[in-house]
Amino acid sequence: MSETISLRGRKRTHTCGELRAEDVNKVVTLNGWVDGRRDLGGVIFIDLRDRYGKTQVVFAPQHNQAVYQIAKQLRSEDVISTTGKVERRPEGTDNKSLPTGAIEVLGDDLAILNEADTPPFPIEDEIDTSEELRLKYRYLDLRRHQMQSNLLVRHRMAQTVRRYLDSLNFLEIETPFLMKSTPEGARDYLVPSRIHHGKFYALPQSPQTYKQILMVSGYDRYFQIVKCFRDEDLRADRQPEFTQIDVEMSFVLEEDIYAMAEGLVKTLFKEVRGVDVATPLPRMSYDEAITKYGSDKPDLRFGLEIVNVTELLKGSQFKVFETGIQSGNLICGFNLKGQAGVSRKQIDDLTDLAKSCGAAGLVYFKVSAGSLESPTAKYFSDDQLKGLRESFASETGDLILIVTQPRKQIFSTLGQFRLEVARKFDLIDPKKDALLWVTEFPLLEWSEDERRFAAMHHPFTSPRDEDAAILDKGLEEFRSKKRWTSENPVGDARARAYDLVWNGNEIAGGSIRIFQPELQKKMFGCLGISDEEAQTKFGFLLEAFKYGAPPHGGIAFGFDRLVMLFTGSKSIRDVIAFPKTSSAMSLMDEAPSEVSREQLMELHLKVI
Repeated sequence: MSETISLRGRKRTHTCGELRAEDVNKVVTLNGWVDGRRDLGGVIFIDLRDRYGKTQVVFAPQHNQAVYQIAKQLRSEDVISTTGKVERRPEGTDNKSLPTGAIEVLGDDLAILNEADTPPFPIEDEIDTSEELRLKYRYLDLRRHQMQSNLLVRHRMAQTVRRYLDSLNFLEIETPFLMKSTPEGARDYLVPSRIHHGKFYALPQSPQTYKQILMVSGYDRYFQIVKCFRDEDLRADRQPEFTQIDVEMSFVLEEDIYAMAEGLVKTLFKEVRGVDVATPLPRMSYDEAITKYGSDKPDLRFGLEIVNVTELLKGSQFKVFETGIQSGNLICGFNLKGQAGVSRKQIDDLTDLAKSCGAAGLVYFKVSAGSLESPTAKYFSDDQLKGLRESFASETGDLILIVTQPRKQIFSTLGQFRLEVARKFDLIDPKKDALLWVTEFPLLEWSEDERRFAAMHHPFTSPRDEDAAILDKGLEEFRSKKRWTSENPVGDARARAYDLVWNGNEIAGGSIRIFQPELQKKMFGCLGISDEEAQTKFGFLLEAFKYGAPPHGGIAFGFDRLVMLFTGSKSIRDVIAFPKTSSAMSLMDEAPSEVSREQLMELHLKVI
């Protein structure tokens, strides 16, 4: 374009998704992007798009020759302003797929506000292009209807969260992004201080210490929708910066947290999806989740419950099982209902699938009217075969699948195998929602690499009241042996921790916190944190506890994952406006990037 065109006098009167049949004969001005251009018999049709929708605009030479000539120059993604009269589309030409499909605008005026180069991919929902290209041109990707729909859902969910928590007297309080580095768990992102040479801030992995300080300060109901940062190796569903709904409450027990969180989930499901969720939600202990489903975030939309038949099969003639039992292995499996008719090749495929999940092999039994059919059936007694039928609650036509492995591995293997089998045999109903609480997590977990115990959640998680004495017993054993071992009693202590699970995804997690200095000191001792180290890392929090800390607890929802599940997206990158790649890169603005020597000198840093 040779001239600069202003928006003055061309401001839109309506959005591109607003006009309906009742608007016929109105003169309107629309602004937006050219979504498509068709030249049919000398008449030009334009689909004009903004984030609200699309409207068809018609430019005819017999109506306005000058405007028609401008319309001939239009290309996809040009930004335009047009004015014209709303008309009813000719009979039989309505576009039922568009809310504006009953009308069109006959263009009387047209201004090209900005011309566009040909985009590197079409601005459509179904596009065959790489995610890397989409992320490089994220500003174009975000024009697509699906992406805009995702971010609209995200917005609605955020507003719903705020309204719900405000109605329960929660205060939204912001906590700092520049904080003290307290490395415990994932690696911190560090920020060098220009003023205090050689010292660093950290970006918060969560507002954990700040929200506990707020409880000490008397703000008994706090929340925020907050950015958190973790400098860790990424997976498909993780980001170096992510958003969580952070909630903390004083003078509460687990039941209070459950009721508040269930009310939030119920409200989100109703307002965003129009679905009623029955509450209270079911609960399951960590041990039950692991031994029945092989996961602490079990997907309950299908069966395939894991059954332990180790005791039943002791003394069989099947050497693989007998040798395994003698070395401490378990024998477990599940019942694949109605699949006894699978072919030999399908059995081989299932065996390969089991091996890919970590199993050494797979034993199967086809359930017929009077027996169990399997190449291995001859190695088991009649009572053992009868016991197998009963243990797996099997019926004629079922297929029993069994593996043997050490206790530390078998449930994880079967948990993954269970999910793969459910996908393979199409057992997962995508329309079904299975929500539950998983409770009674271990307080600590053994790190073989570091030869010590680590907090399964974080160092401020309280043990269950009945397990608090286990910490004393474990510390006493440590002092006598002068080293930690995986058999130390503290490994048996359970936490007052809880996770909220939806269709096999952990969507929230939290705990009742330690609020008494003496118990916190014992917890640090079990983690191998000395008094000096605790003072260095968490001194401000421990000092605050001396001045009357109330009993408190909380929960944090993974907001990105929650939005991903609500929108049915396959990746959290599709519900974040400007995400990073799996290697923590921002392809659009090429971050992280090098900085100038002068900037480094200001910070007293040198790149090695």
